[in-house]
Amino acid sequence: MLVHSRKGKWAVWAFFLVLFLPLFALPLLVVLAASFATNWSGALPSGLTTGHYAAVTRGESLHALTTSLVTAVTASVLAMLVGTWAALAGHALGRRGRRVLDTLFMLPLAVPSVVVGLAVLVAFSQPPVLLNGTRWIVLLAHAVLVTAFAHQSVSAAVVRLDPAYEQAAASLGARPSTVLWRVRLPLLLPSLTASAGLCFALSMGELSATMMLYPPDWTPLPVRIYAATDRGALFTGSALAVVLMTATVLVLSAVSRIRTRASYR
Repeated sequence: MLVHSRKGKWAVWAFFLVLFLPLFALPLLVVLAASFATNWSGALPSGLTTGHYAAVTRGESLHALTTSLVTAVTASVLAMLVGTWAALAGHALGRRGRRVLDTLFMLPLAVPSVVVGLAVLVAFSQPPVLLNGTRWIVLLAHAVLVTAFAHQSVSAAVVRLDPAYEQAAASLGARPSTVLWRVRLPLLLPSLTASAGLCFALSMGELSATMMLYPPDWTPLPVRIYAATDRGALFTGSALAVVLMTATVLVLSAVSRIRTRASYR
């Protein structure tokens, strides 16, 4: 830490707790408490029950969770493939070409996600590529939204790579494809896993663009949460939110373990 005195460290931790508890921890604890309640008319919830979880772990809610997981994994894989390829290709370009490429990938972040959803809806609602009303348009929109994060993360890692490794491999007769698969990508593995986890988390929580695009047979869990709270079922919506958070944290924990092992290679 930058603070070395004991009093300074205690002051930093106290300041952190003052900010963290009301801004981050308390809202999550409220959602967790509401997921076990049947009534909340006072300072604390009452009528504690696990019935909400019994309802949200089967039927349409379970299907929505599966839909979110499949959507997030698919969008993350597509984003990593496109973003990594663009980052590696952009590194070989000049400064101007790299700037143009970065601008193109940052466009989805420069506008609200609902605008991206509308753009995808307009672009793929007519032949020859008709995706409206199918799950593929949701997968495509999520991939577009998270690719920018993958590209930026990998681009930053590519710039920091030591070219000596690639030059040594090339001097020993390795072909460019061998240098890519045996040298560059293994060195980028910690950054790749970190950006994959970020893409997954962002896709799991995406709502604005999804609301414009999802078909009835492909309803992600955030849409179910919005629908439940919109009709007044706040406790059921809270249980759905806890399930969404738990699934996301479990996947991110697994990705973190992969990243840690990759860092020690």
